[in-house]
Amino acid sequence: MAHRIQTQTYLYSILLFITLALFSAFSHAAEQPAGADQQKASYTALADILQDDKARAQLIAHLREAAKADPAATSPSAKTPEPKPAQISLIDELVDTSQGAIAQFKERVHKMKALIDSGPQHHFSADKFFSALGYFLLTVVVTFAFFHLIRKLVGPLYVRFGRWGNSARLKQAHWYQLPASILGAFAIDLAILLLTVAAGNLFTQYMNGGSAMIARQEALFLSAFAVIEFFKAFLRLIFSPGFSHLRPFPLTDVTARYWNTRLAWVSGLIGYALMVGVPVVATQINYTTAAVVNFVVMLALTVYASWLILHNRRTINREFNLLAERSMAFFSVILRALGRVWHLLAVSYFVVLFFLSQFDFAGSLQFMMTATLKSLMVIALGALLSGLLSRWINRRITLPDDINRRYPLLQKRINSYIPAGLKIIRVLVVLSVTLSLLDAWHIFNLNHWFMTDTGEKMISGLGHILFILCFAIVGWTLLASMIEHRLGQELSNGTRPSARERTLLTLFRNVLAIVICTITVMIMLSQIGLNIAPLLAGAGALGLAVSFGAQTLVKDVITGIFIQFENGMNTGEYVTVMGITGTVESMTIRSIGLRDIYGVFHIVPYSSITTLSNYEREFGVYRAAYNVSRDEDVDQADAVLRQAVEELQRDESIKPLLIGEPIFQGVVGLGDQFFTIRVLVRTKALEQWTVQYALDRLVKIHFEKAGIVMPRQAVQIYRDETGAGGEGTLPVAGPVR
Repeated sequence: MAHRIQTQTYLYSILLFITLALFSAFSHAAEQPAGADQQKASYTALADILQDDKARAQLIAHLREAAKADPAATSPSAKTPEPKPAQISLIDELVDTSQGAIAQFKERVHKMKALIDSGPQHHFSADKFFSALGYFLLTVVVTFAFFHLIRKLVGPLYVRFGRWGNSARLKQAHWYQLPASILGAFAIDLAILLLTVAAGNLFTQYMNGGSAMIARQEALFLSAFAVIEFFKAFLRLIFSPGFSHLRPFPLTDVTARYWNTRLAWVSGLIGYALMVGVPVVATQINYTTAAVVNFVVMLALTVYASWLILHNRRTINREFNLLAERSMAFFSVILRALGRVWHLLAVSYFVVLFFLSQFDFAGSLQFMMTATLKSLMVIALGALLSGLLSRWINRRITLPDDINRRYPLLQKRINSYIPAGLKIIRVLVVLSVTLSLLDAWHIFNLNHWFMTDTGEKMISGLGHILFILCFAIVGWTLLASMIEHRLGQELSNGTRPSARERTLLTLFRNVLAIVICTITVMIMLSQIGLNIAPLLAGAGALGLAVSFGAQTLVKDVITGIFIQFENGMNTGEYVTVMGITGTVESMTIRSIGLRDIYGVFHIVPYSSITTLSNYEREFGVYRAAYNVSRDEDVDQADAVLRQAVEELQRDESIKPLLIGEPIFQGVVGLGDQFFTIRVLVRTKALEQWTVQYALDRLVKIHFEKAGIVMPRQAVQIYRDETGAGGEGTLPVAGPVR
């Protein structure tokens, strides 16, 4: 709409928001169509001009001068539009908006002054006035009596709803009982209001004295009654002065009655004065008197409302702070900020209503009431949704034990994704509430913005981004859960996946996470309007440049890939790499991590691996070689060795570690002082050392029992028999053991 204020600068300060609201309200008042009485007044003013000879002559002369003017010069289409700047700054836009609002305000003041001056003058008739007053007062009395009678009859329903809601407060029932009971009581209020308005309309059809004017005045009252009582019902929804259990906020009974009574009186006086009293005065007397009555009543109410607000400013601020301390962190910030500026917003509300009421008696109240009710409903709905989302954010989902065993990390992922998603939805709810409030006060035309290219692109892009994000998260969760299920799955024969399979699946999971994140980010950037083609080309060029500068890194990756495909080693295996022997603890895309027997952790790049020794491939072999003195019998030594091996095979703790039969190779070496006999024992992988410790123990025991001597190092001492330093023979003194 041409007269609406289109700006988004409200975000920069509260005062700017109030100013724009004031200007927008004035613009809305200028848009309101005149009523039947205003149209009659305009016709009367035109008739007076035509009846006056002098005024008629001036009008004819003005029309002739306008006809002689050059059409090309006056035609809007012939004018060359002034070039507009490509970009308008925020200050320029604010200045233009303010100037337009001020111009509309001045134009509206002139129109209102002309309407008051040319309005029809009515002669006061006491008989007609008191006759109409009697029917009017009778309608008022009957309507209010019927309304309060019905409310009294349904009083037990309010009590029952209150008890139902109180059980929810005491944690004795479901959480939804309290809001359901509050909304149920509000629905009863609306039903009573609709029934009363219907009964009042039926009553006025027969009790109007056959006068259209009386019927119109009674219809004005019923309309005002419907609007005002609906607002009072909303006040009762908030404060619930008679039923504390139906009160959604922790207010005392005294505070609830205090504010409900005063706000109800203020709304009633404003509504009945603007929607009933002022139109009746304008119809029965004249517009001048109606304007004076309207000015006095609204000025008094504005002053009283401002005093009431400022008088309770600190008290309400304290209540907001106390409520913020009991609320969640998200609502705590909003409540504390609202506690600081609530009085400014409230005073501005009544100031705007005062100025609007001077231009349009009934239309201004209709606009303010409609905007207020929309705002309250939007805020209530937003608070309800945000509260539910905040409650769900703090909850954690627990999956059955069977699913946790099959998918170990699924529960952890769900409990990390859902709170983040709910926080995003809560931000969207707050944004929607803000835009709806601006639309309710005609600061921002939300419907028109939805129809624009910018609005369509933004909503469509946001929807696509959320869909892509959800699809990526669900896809990653399913694929990662399948991989983890395979990693933790126990096969039919009771074994688990091999180390090679576990390593490959782990690497595939990491690569899959990188690919999904990259693709998702690229698609999201394309949805917000960024051209990702240069980004992809730049990434390719950058990758090429990096590959030249990081040849070792590329070599690491390629070598690691071939090692994995050749099943060279896997995590948890015992290997020797680059002279380092230890257990493989980690395998990345470019290196492995080894932990040696001393607990030292080594990182070895794949490109540095020239020889790889893996101790966990199928089986191990212990090559047991024993040196025996040359003085011992060879056959006896071999027989004793066989006895030791046979006892090893009978050992229940060692027997499961052996594979096949030992191979006795006999004498495999002959030295100056000893000869060597050897036996080969095949064992399970990594069990050769266990077998070594056991066999060496048994061989020593059996050799000692058989009296077989192991070789010892001999030391010869030579003695000079001819004297110190003299020459002579040096006999052998014998070995020293």
